[in-house]
Amino acid sequence: MSDSINIGAVDDIDEGEAKVISGSENGTGADIAVFHADDGNFYALDDTCTHETASLADGWIEGTQVECPVHSAKFCLKTGAALCMPATIAARTHKVEVKDGEVLLYPNIGANA
Repeated sequence: MSDSINIGAVDDIDEGEAKVISGSENGTGADIAVFHADDGNFYALDDTCTHETASLADGWIEGTQVECPVHSAKFCLKTGAALCMPATIAARTHKVEVKDGEVLLYPNIGANA
């Protein structure tokens, strides 16, 4: 099991926004976007859209979905599932926890682990 990365206080990521943790910092080699969804929860996906090279963190968050800023593909923040064309491949999820007001990211551990 990998160690967690403290990415900051809950208040450091506004609701409806995301923060990117670089692949070199998170140890996976791929950037990870941590989203503060409209439902108040935090979710993490690989930051690169599975359809086109674009940062999902630059997309639009609505409810528990993020829309890619390039071709409007949508992904479920909870499961990573591709919800509409042109994306057909799910984004990889990562576990996120909030403890004592801090957001902890667990790279390479799926959201449902």
